[in-house]
Amino acid sequence: MDKLARSCAVAVLLLLSLALTPTRVATAASSASRVTVLYDAFGNPSKLVKDWGYAALIEYGGKRILFDTGNDAGILEHNVRQLGIDLRHLDAVVISHRHGDHTTGLAYLLKVNPSVVIYVPQEGAFFKARLPLSFLERDPSLPADLHYYEGKPPQRWVSGTPWEQANFQIVSQTTEVFHGFFLISTQSHKPGTQEMNEISLVIRTPRGLAVIVGCSHPGVENILQQATKIDPHLYTVTGGFHLVLTPREEVERVARTLHEDLKVERVAPSHCTSELGFAVFLATFKERFDHAGLGAVIPLPSG
Repeated sequence: MDKLARSCAVAVLLLLSLALTPTRVATAASSASRVTVLYDAFGNPSKLVKDWGYAALIEYGGKRILFDTGNDAGILEHNVRQLGIDLRHLDAVVISHRHGDHTTGLAYLLKVNPSVVIYVPQEGAFFKARLPLSFLERDPSLPADLHYYEGKPPQRWVSGTPWEQANFQIVSQTTEVFHGFFLISTQSHKPGTQEMNEISLVIRTPRGLAVIVGCSHPGVENILQQATKIDPHLYTVTGGFHLVLTPREEVERVARTLHEDLKVERVAPSHCTSELGFAVFLATFKERFDHAGLGAVIPLPSG
């Protein structure tokens, strides 16, 4: 009888252990408050593969959001496997802009998670955006064979894309996608990227906004100024500040703007910020500069 009682007790303990283990894992995952850099060209030596491009995993408030996908699908797959990150379990994906060093990893992402919602900027190409109906303005004086679509409304009127199966959701204005998670859209006015839209992720934290940027083609200071419409308190900004091939005086102006005018508490520049940019921001922010190379984990305030 004692033997039977002991066996029952062991069985009950095993069942309790199995029942509780997933809860502990889920609790640990939901309590994470961090940005993990999955793709970049600098950082400490490791088994991760460095390449020009950007991708990061944001874990905050129980949400997991992939921000950009890097320049090579195979490298993204390698890096996330090395880091033990499973992209099958995501709440959303954000693609900041159309450039290949931020989008090419979509091929791997869609292989493992084909139905995930992917937020993208308003674009004339790549992301299944609706084309302007004004392209089809009719001229009744033309013969029938010169009318677009034989003069009828087209059945399909969206841009083509290399990722036909992707579940793209277009963002053209500030949008709260989850409670406390916002996407903001800004437009570049710089040569080479004129009129290109770029979206950035903004997260409310107890110490102010955490802003994740892709390349900051519209200017990181302009993106942050847009973010202050949500909350004037800026805790941190991480991602590419696009200061490659930029004169020192301009880099210093941008750093001063973030430090003195926008009162950003911390910075974690990466990707296209440039080595000169890293040096200037490190000198400006000192101990409030977070190293954000490949594999880095940037903690976010939680409460």
